[in-house]
Amino acid sequence: MSDKITNILLVGVGGQGILLAAEILSETCMMAGFDVKKSEIHGMSQRGGSVVSHVRYGKEVFSPMVPEGEGDILFGFELMESYRYLPLLKPGGTVVVNDLCIAPPAVLIGQEQYPADLARKIRDLFPDCLLVDGQNLALEAGNARTANTVLLGAVSRRLDIAERFWIESIERMVPKKAVAVNLKAFQLGRALA
Repeated sequence: MSDKITNILLVGVGGQGILLAAEILSETCMMAGFDVKKSEIHGMSQRGGSVVSHVRYGKEVFSPMVPEGEGDILFGFELMESYRYLPLLKPGGTVVVNDLCIAPPAVLIGQEQYPADLARKIRDLFPDCLLVDGQNLALEAGNARTANTVLLGAVSRRLDIAERFWIESIERMVPKKAVAVNLKAFQLGRALA
């Protein structure tokens, strides 16, 4: 095992399953034998506020926070939040982003405009960008709330961690009644990458 630390940022808004995805990611890395540190930052509201989770893993990790400009992967659940956190990625970093726009309150009340063409802007800055139709794939899996697991599947292809650890983590972390649909969503995400 090399001394390299892998830095992953999960960003989006409250209610998108970011914290569960971060838990599954962390559990998967631990099961694969890595030291893992995780940190979460919650926005002003449970639903709709900004949520950011930092996950760092490697042989030995001391801090849970990804230093600015050192992120390897930005795992985005919403386009504007993903764009906002791009400065944390290193040059040549990877972006896996949900093709979803959730208007913040300032946009909803007409004070601001939602930025146009964010997917293209992200791809212009980080060519290694996978745009995921998480909502439709989650519906295809059987539950719209599994978009986070679709995205985990897409991200899993970019990490050198055996698929069995991902599956076991999902089986452990997701409520029993939702395991089958989450495993299907995970496989749909893996098929994209």
